[in-house]
Parts: sequence; C-alpha cells; structure tokens
Amino acid sequence: MDNASKTPLWLTASALYVSALLASVFAFVIICAADGLLEGGATLFTSVWAPEGGSFGIVPMIAATVVISLSALALGWCVSLGCVCFVHGFGGSFASALLLSLLRVMTAVPTVVYGFASVFLLVPLVRDGLGGSGFCVLSAVLVLSLLITPTMALSMESAVAQTEEICRLAAASLGLSRAQNLVFVVLPACGRWLRASALLGFGRAAGDTMIPVMLAGNAVQYPLSPLSAVRALTAHIGLALSSDVGSSAYYSLFVAGGILLLLGAGANLLFRFICGGKDGK
Repeated sequence: MDNASKTPLWLTASALYVSALLASVFAFVIICAADGLLEGGATLFTSVWAPEGGSFGIVPMIAATVVISLSALALGWCVSLGCVCFVHGFGGSFASALLLSLLRVMTAVPTVVYGFASVFLLVPLVRDGLGGSGFCVLSAVLVLSLLITPTMALSMESAVAQTEEICRLAAASLGLSRAQNLVFVVLPACGRWLRASALLGFGRAAGDTMIPVMLAGNAVQYPLSPLSAVRALTAHIGLALSSDVGSSAYYSLFVAGGILLLLGAGANLLFRFICGGKDGK
C-alpha cells in the first residue's frame, strides 16, 4: 500500500477516541435507563406523576415531546423550504443575500435569548388573543420552529446551491427560468437532502431543553390542545436535576434520557431506511 494512502496515526487515534467516548455515553444512558425501569416498574408508563404517592408516570411527557417536536418540525421545515426557494428562484439578489446573512446570524443566537424574548413578547400575545396562561404547546412550537429554521434552511441551501450549479447550463439550454429550474429540476434532485434537513431539525427540536422549560408551562398532562401547558422530557430532566437530585423520582430521569436516545436513534434509522438506495432522489 502506498504511504500516501495510509491514514495518519493521529486521525485514527481521534476516531477511536470519539467512538469510545460516544459508546461509553450510550452505554451509560442505556444501563441507567434499564436500572430505572427495574426500580420504577410499571408506574413509569402511566399518566400520573405524583412522586409523593409513588407514581412516576412519564407517558404525558413522552406525548408532549413528540407533539412539540413534530409540530415544530412541520412548521419550521416549510418555512425553511420557503426561504431556500426565495433565495434560489423567486427573490432578488440583494434580498436573497440579506436573507442568507440573517439565517447565518440566527444560528449564533443562544436559545435562552429566544426563550427570554418570547416570555415578554409572544406569551402575552397568545394569552390575550387565545386565552389561557400563554405558556403552552403553541408558544413552544412557534419558538422551536424559529429556532430550527436556520439550521434546516442552511442545510437545504447548501445542497440546492451545488445542484443548481451542476444543472445551470442544461437548464439554460432548455430555456428554463431560474424559478422553473428550481421547481422542476433542482428540488426533485435534492429530495434526499431535504429529508436529511428534516431529520436534523427533528433532532434539534426534540433535544432542546430551554424552550420547553421557559414556554411550555411544565404541567405533567397530555397535550390535548395547542393551549395546553405540558412538560417535555428534556424539560423534565432539566427541572428534576436542578431541584430533585437524589429524590425518589430521580431514576425517572435516566428513563427519560434513554427514551430521548432511542427516539434520536430511531429517527436516524428511519431516515436511512427511507433514503437507502435512493442516491440524490
């Protein structure tokens, strides 16, 4: 084997280190989640959260996590796709460049800033316009969709820009406008990357802690309406760690962490299954 084709030792060591670190984290979470299941038993998968009475039901938190994440993903993905279409087919050059710059700036804004601003701007609007406390599923979904939009939009934009450059001459020879090239050629060719951005956004939404803690209301109940106050799994972990370390409900945190880990792994496996063998489609 040629020396130039050999992997440098430091790269191999880095890969082994990262792999071992991730494997240890995964093993720790899964083992602790299994121990939590043994300790909590059937009470973990009920609808009642009453630690003082020996009930540690986290099913409403699981439902809240799924509803908030999928709702934010659906809204944020549509907005992201709209931004990409504006940049690469329907907007002027100056406005497109301005929008891209804004999206890049938004990726650097801390999550707590979104949450803090929303407490004083969005929550009163929801409360005065729709009723309730304003700390609810709707508020969390709106802000989470805003949070994940820049990440998904920039991921889509990168793939669309590369594909557009490849197809540019062919589209021009066929007399297609830039918008027609985007709609009929580029977007269908980027289907795999559009789905990949959705997976990225879902993981970002499901794993965020600050927005659910600050805006969802933190009530352990099912999300029966957009105005319901709920508690997501990430919020549960953050709140319990800050106040209940060592309590009888402590092991439910590990189960919540294990569920979040399995949720992320399941989303990745589903994406690989959907996109398997469909290069660029």
